[in-house]
Amino acid sequence: MRIIVISDTHGAYNRLYKVVMNNFKADAFIHLGDCLDECMELLKNFPALAERFYFVKGNCDYGSSVPTYKIIDIAPGHRIFATHGHRYGVNYDTGTILSTAKVNNCDIVVFGHTHVRLCTYEDGVHIMNPGSASRPRDGKPASYGFIDITEAGIVTNNVSIT
Repeated sequence: MRIIVISDTHGAYNRLYKVVMNNFKADAFIHLGDCLDECMELLKNFPALAERFYFVKGNCDYGSSVPTYKIIDIAPGHRIFATHGHRYGVNYDTGTILSTAKVNNCDIVVFGHTHVRLCTYEDGVHIMNPGSASRPRDGKPASYGFIDITEAGIVTNNVSIT
């Protein structure tokens, strides 16, 4: 199973479109916020994506009624905690978001907000920030991430958008 993770497009529909089209056969897509207009446009243009496209509200998604987090039972035995991250202190560390994932029996946590890529594994939980698809802050190109769930285990990685 392949899951594409994207965050912080900040109105750059072309970036979201490119990532989705380049990975159209993925099993699921998760957008981690600061994306409301472009996510709505994508789903309007490709309504069949709705059943495998998840997104949460970011701190710049003003007036949105979209939830700030989702718990996604993605595959047998695997559960994802997806959030933008601004309410979990991710600018400082991943302690709070890791604890929240564990309390919710999630073995994967994905978040955005910092615009900085991260893939790590801590205390039984895979932690990923795909960076920003439009405004990276880590000196690297714009990016997204992927999660592969196989019988052999879980692989997470970040990919530059070229």
